Amino acid sequence: MDFSIPTHAPKGIFFLPPSFEELTRRLTGRGTDSSDVIARRLAGAQAEMRHVSEFDYVIINDQLAQALDDLRAVVRASRLSFGAQRVRHAALFARMI
Repeated sequence: MDFSIPTHAPKGIFFLPPSFEELTRRLTGRGTDSSDVIARRLAGAQAEMRHVSEFDYVIINDQLAQALDDLRAVVRASRLSFGAQRVRHAALFARMI
């Protein structure tokens, strides 16, 4: 599976956990970080989530398969934007416009 981001992909994609409780469960469930590290990460995540409205797209990371489908949809849509199409099909646009 190719996860590379194309040149014309939107730069503002925010992955949001389904809930703060689920994020806490995921971080603690890994068993790899101390409680201090988890507390810092949760505080950082909460601060980052306050900026969600600044992003072009928001993907709720509840189910991995659905989140990947959503990401693919965003990337596909970005490839169809005027700017991307104008670059990809410059000769066509030059002839048609």
